[in-house]
Amino acid sequence: MRLNKYLAHAGVASRRAVEELIVRGRVRIDGKVVKELGTIVPDGAEVEVDHKRVMPAKHFTYLLVHKPVAMMTTMRDPEGRRTVAELVPKGTPRVVPVGRLDYDAEGALLLTNDGELANLLTHPRYHVPKTYLAKVKGVPAEPQLDKLRRGIYLEDGPTKPAHVEVIEKVRVNTWVEITVTEGRNRLIKRMFWRIQHPVLKLVRTKFGALDRDGL
Repeated sequence: MRLNKYLAHAGVASRRAVEELIVRGRVRIDGKVVKELGTIVPDGAEVEVDHKRVMPAKHFTYLLVHKPVAMMTTMRDPEGRRTVAELVPKGTPRVVPVGRLDYDAEGALLLTNDGELANLLTHPRYHVPKTYLAKVKGVPAEPQLDKLRRGIYLEDGPTKPAHVEVIEKVRVNTWVEITVTEGRNRLIKRMFWRIQHPVLKLVRTKFGALDRDGL
C-alpha cells in the first residue's frame, strides 16, 4: 500500500494533508524518515508519525457534530484554544475533522478515520456542495447577489457559480442561504465582503449529503 493511502486509512488526516507530513519528514517507516510520496509500505512494517505508531483502522468511525463558535477545527491547538476534540466521546477510535470551519463559524462537521471518504469530500475535483446560512450586514440587492450566482473575482481568482437565496430580512440585516462547491479559506466571508455586505454570523447547514438536522 502506498504510504499516503496507508496514513489516510490510519485516520491521520486526509490524503492531501498526509502528503505534507511526508514531505516535511514527519513520517518514519521502521525508524527511517521517508519523504517520497510514492513509497510502498512493506507488509509488517512499523509506521510512525511524529514518533507515534499508526496503523490502518480495521473499522471506520463516522461522527457528525455541530461545531459551535469559538472552537478550532483541529484535534489540538498550540495556543490552548478549544478544539473539536472536546466533541468526541471517550473511547472513540482516533478520528480527524473533514475539511474545516472557521473559528467564529458553526455548523455541521464530519469527523472520521476513513481517509478515502475524507479525500472524496474535500478534493477540489469532486465539487462537493456545502450549504451555509449567512447573516450579512444590510440588505443585498439582487444585482449584487447575481454576482455571486455567476461567480465573483477574489484576490486568489474567480469563484465558481454559487446558489444564493434570501431567506429572511431582520431589521437592517439579512439571512442568506448560499451553496458553494469550493473549499477555499474564508470563502463565504470574502464573497460577501466583495459585494460590501460583511458576514455577521455563519452557519454550515449541510456538507454534501450530510445536514445538521437533529444535532
